[in-house]
Amino acid sequence: MSKIRVLLVDDHAVLRAGLRMLLNAQPDIEVVGEAADTREALTLACATRPDVMTLDLTMPGGGSIPLIERLRQDCPQTRVIVLTMHDDPAYLRAVLAAGGRGYIVKTAADSDLLTAIRAAFQERIFVDLQLGEKNTPAKTESYTHGAKSLASNLSQREREVLTYLAQGHTNQEIADQLFLSVKTIETYRARLTDKLGLRTRAELVRYAQGIGLSGLKNDVGLQTVE
Repeated sequence: MSKIRVLLVDDHAVLRAGLRMLLNAQPDIEVVGEAADTREALTLACATRPDVMTLDLTMPGGGSIPLIERLRQDCPQTRVIVLTMHDDPAYLRAVLAAGGRGYIVKTAADSDLLTAIRAAFQERIFVDLQLGEKNTPAKTESYTHGAKSLASNLSQREREVLTYLAQGHTNQEIADQLFLSVKTIETYRARLTDKLGLRTRAELVRYAQGIGLSGLKNDVGLQTVE
């Protein structure tokens, strides 16, 4: 059985060493490289083509979010799991919108990281967010209660519009389906971007796919329309 090939990206050498020991001790995982900044991470990812990358959110050499977006283009087979000290849901939204497959706080158990790596390899999303309830992390193997709670703030009509957007419909087509005006659909789209903290149609599409709202498979290489 082939092993899950992992690239470690963190600017702390001691942390990388600990992660390498943990992952290489697993029968189904192997570390294929380490990087201390985002530029090196991109170079190594293109060279080694890892299955999964663990990525610190705050890195020298450029932002981690742009790196995730770049990897979707240059190394679409590499699933990114963010490993960070930040437990702010705003960061979670940004990571998922960029195409990240996991979000783990560094205070999580070792077993959570292992589960996240295996889930990402199988095209699932795993998040462990404390969100202020430090003793009660919200997590599931397929997705997270923390991420889905963002969608719970949407009205039924907003969820319908989001679903149609994720399925590739234009504003006019959505208006026709829901018997509304195009201007009304544009208003719902503006509310969606505001409530979810997302900017573009592509981000809305990836978010909807991530929570299973669109009915479409959330493949790493799936192309979306702006």
